[in-house]
Amino acid sequence: MSPEDPANGGDAAELPIFTRKRLIQTGIVVFALLVGIYFLFPKLVGLGNALDKLDEANPVWIAVAIGFNVVAFATYIALFKAVVGGDALRLRWTETYEINMAGLAATLLFSAGGAGGIVLTFWALRKAGMQRHEVARRMVAFLTLHYAFYPLALILFGVLLRTGVLHGKDSIELTIVPAGVAGVLLALGLLFALVPPDLGPRVARFVHGDRGRAIAKNIAKVPAVFAEGFRFAISLFTHPRQGGLAVLGAAGFWAANIGILWASFHAFGVHVPLAVVVQGFFLGMVANLIPFAPAGVGAVDAGMIGAFVLFGIPDHTVFPAILVYRLIAFWMPIPFGVAAFFQLRKTVQHWEDEGLPIDRRATIQSEVMATPLDLRRR
Repeated sequence: MSPEDPANGGDAAELPIFTRKRLIQTGIVVFALLVGIYFLFPKLVGLGNALDKLDEANPVWIAVAIGFNVVAFATYIALFKAVVGGDALRLRWTETYEINMAGLAATLLFSAGGAGGIVLTFWALRKAGMQRHEVARRMVAFLTLHYAFYPLALILFGVLLRTGVLHGKDSIELTIVPAGVAGVLLALGLLFALVPPDLGPRVARFVHGDRGRAIAKNIAKVPAVFAEGFRFAISLFTHPRQGGLAVLGAAGFWAANIGILWASFHAFGVHVPLAVVVQGFFLGMVANLIPFAPAGVGAVDAGMIGAFVLFGIPDHTVFPAILVYRLIAFWMPIPFGVAAFFQLRKTVQHWEDEGLPIDRRATIQSEVMATPLDLRRR
């Protein structure tokens, strides 16, 4: 966006994500990565005929996987509306759909865990009239809730697999090590939530000069806003009446994605223990954080393939199952996302032409937001 911050006015086409050059570049990278992972790599490791099994996929289980995909994005949209578009900004369901599906398409064009989707969502919410600080803390809360079940699942299923409560391979490197790393990250997140909202003034006391104090306050705003968002997310767990939809949406998204993968294995007659499906899914998804690969293309595919091979699943069935999962969970919604992006541009233009709805600029202090420091007192 321009230095003048045209979030509340100006041309709605200020976010040039879907340019012809970017689409061509992304298409080339995606094609090269897919060819490397699914055609060249199998031949190198002696699995040249692995993809021939695609013809053997059971269409009933493919339909089940597609059904899970519909549920995944419905719950994702519900999570977003509950956290971001519930009280401070009363987004309609159609607007929520456009923002989220457009963010999905933008994620395809960026790497590192969906940075493109975050940028586009920030732009859309600012255009809708939400204040910058409010956008920041609610986006942090949204992402925190969205990814909170990630470490929780690694800890829970890692421990249950290692202790033999659930059936599956129980090697330390696939169970306890990921659980330990996830536990550390979760603890750091909880500790970060203790950062006080007045961190800037506190830090400024130790800085000399007006310019230095101003810089210190601006720098301190970043961790303070992140901590505020973390506390908001945690508060949603303690206020089921207001946070129930958000929690169900976050849990439902991951459960539905795991359902897609589970159905993809069943499509080829492979019965993988549920605990292994969950653990392998989240271990493979870690590769989504690797930069330079749009939407984790290649990295996530290879990560999931490697994880399930280490769990002892026959590699000649892992390749086609993961390919089907990625086709359904990642590529199938992309056309809808691109269409939603262009529809969102029209919606933003309408907001600017007709003026924002009367309550879109309001910052309503809900029960959740009114007690941001409850975590520290408890």
